[in-house]
Amino acid sequence: MTAADSRRLGLVGSLTHLLVLSRPRFWLYLAGPVVVGVVYAADSTAELITPLSAALFVYFLIPANVFLYGVNDIFDADVDAENPKKDEGPEVRFTGDRWVVFAVILSGLLALPFALVVGPAGKVTLGAFLVLAIEYSAPPFRFKTTPGLDSLSNGLYVLPGVLAFTAVAGDLPPTPAIVGGWLWTMAMHTFSAIPDIEPDRRAGIRTTATALGQRGTYAYCGVVWVLAAAAFALVHPLLGVALAVYPLLQVAIAVSGVAVDRAYWWFPAINTVVGMALTMGYLWRVMYGG
Repeated sequence: MTAADSRRLGLVGSLTHLLVLSRPRFWLYLAGPVVVGVVYAADSTAELITPLSAALFVYFLIPANVFLYGVNDIFDADVDAENPKKDEGPEVRFTGDRWVVFAVILSGLLALPFALVVGPAGKVTLGAFLVLAIEYSAPPFRFKTTPGLDSLSNGLYVLPGVLAFTAVAGDLPPTPAIVGGWLWTMAMHTFSAIPDIEPDRRAGIRTTATALGQRGTYAYCGVVWVLAAAAFALVHPLLGVALAVYPLLQVAIAVSGVAVDRAYWWFPAINTVVGMALTMGYLWRVMYGG
């Protein structure tokens, strides 16, 4: 093997590590809201695909995920030693490599140019996303270690959609839509923390899920998802109907005895289908005026 081959394999290995770190199954959790935000803000087909909307989608598809999950993994290195998901699973552990830290910082900095091309509401939204993405995992706040705040701070996942909406419409989405999206992300985050209850307890980490236990967390997620559906129903009744799938699904999982760490991996596909339905429904209106 030549020196060039070794460098090439090293580069491929590094890029592969970053891709795994960025949780590809969850890429659409940040990028999907961008699509929804653009579609719901657009008044014509010309506003659907623009250089800015395309750039927002690309950024929140990969770099933003490298940033968000990279910060998480860097500051959770000790905790992850107890997490079985990091053992040859769909995630990787941070092993102290400086190049990973550099890549994570660079991924965050790539968001800053958007502040130059969006209005005041967009600047605030972008700033809120970056602050929450850092402080969810990093000191001094480390929201993820405070029950209640760990769930509340995960509203950051709706912010790419809010940013995309403001980039097209020049103003914020309807308040019930922001509230509904924020509540949905709170429930989704807390549900996803159920498989981590025991590892987190062994590591001394306190979260909403560790405080409530599995049964209590099921109840919490169900209530918050119902509130999310109700908020979206204020925007349009059909949005509330679409979001009602989540509390119903959560109840079905709870009573069926399906292992939550198995059901947890269904949600990327479920969220994609629901997001597609929401997007296509409004896209029809934009394209055909129906």
